[in-house]
Amino acid sequence: MTLLTMYQSSINGRYIDTLVDALRNGELIVYPTDTTYAVGCDALNNRAIERICKIKGIDPRKQHLSIVCSDISQASEYARIDNRAFTLLKSSLPGPFTFILPTATTLPKVFKGRREVGVRVPDNEIARTLARELGNPLLTTNVDWPDAGDDITLPHAVADHYGPLGVAFTIDAGEGDTALSTVVDLTDSSNPEIVRQGKGLF
Repeated sequence: MTLLTMYQSSINGRYIDTLVDALRNGELIVYPTDTTYAVGCDALNNRAIERICKIKGIDPRKQHLSIVCSDISQASEYARIDNRAFTLLKSSLPGPFTFILPTATTLPKVFKGRREVGVRVPDNEIARTLARELGNPLLTTNVDWPDAGDDITLPHAVADHYGPLGVAFTIDAGEGDTALSTVVDLTDSSNPEIVRQGKGLF
């Protein structure tokens, strides 16, 4: 596990290059968002996705998978966004929301048979820069573990937990948040439904 210190106000291009290379090679990273820290990988790398699901205890056949995108344009390559949904996304993003949208066929086989994908464009320049420089989204899930408490806000504690599980890098961007994103189901964009109320007010 390597800890890299970087803040939104001073993004280190060399670190970004290192992290993007790691993602392309199938590595897992911990990075900041506008809610909790997150564990991420290249969303087009099936093996890396399987590793994240294993260490987080996620069953991709039963639970939603979410992607972090650099912007709505990138999101539209991997999720189907109609005009109503686009208007709602444009008014809310970047921000602390996960929008559940119909999947596009460009997502990898782990998404096959899944009709929905969670889409995030966080209000965090580091997260968006990673997706932009990678050229495609990151598969993402918030950090947590039994009895973690406020340790999920502390990069060193997060690194100590996830390093032994095979996460290669943690970005130390300062103390994080305990709040989760607000999840909005937009699979029927004419009838948005708040699935989980979190940090964002929709």
